[in-house]
Amino acid sequence: MTIEIGQIAPDFNAKDQNGDTITLSQFKGKKVVLYFYPRDSTPGCTAQACDLRDNYQALLDQGFVILGISTDTEKKHQNFIAKYDLPFPLIADTEKEVHELYGTWQLKKFMGRESMGTVRTTFIIDESGVISDIISKVKTKAHAEQILK
Repeated sequence: MTIEIGQIAPDFNAKDQNGDTITLSQFKGKKVVLYFYPRDSTPGCTAQACDLRDNYQALLDQGFVILGISTDTEKKHQNFIAKYDLPFPLIADTEKEVHELYGTWQLKKFMGRESMGTVRTTFIIDESGVISDIISKVKTKAHAEQILK
């Protein structure tokens, strides 16, 4: 599935790190940063999460809700949040259902090998549930700056 700017963001129903159900529709009326990342505690993903953490108040001040999502388990998310003191929820999309909805589970090539994996992508969703921006060239160490531009 290809998601484009201007379309309604697909709603989803998934579990966060605590096993609580998160739906996109529960954030209607708020701006949402939905960021897909490959794996907890890897260098790029840690840099990205910590950049969002360090700029969390500025993002809140602009009316954003932050939702991170990867295929890691709830337990891995709990450990990642605890280790880096992350103030936002992480969705455990272990069955890749939300990844499939947003087209972020794709064939990737690395060092001549092909495998399926998460394509690091951030979707900015406005208050009415419409995708207002898609960041596909994520700067992991300056991601908040890309969002707040």
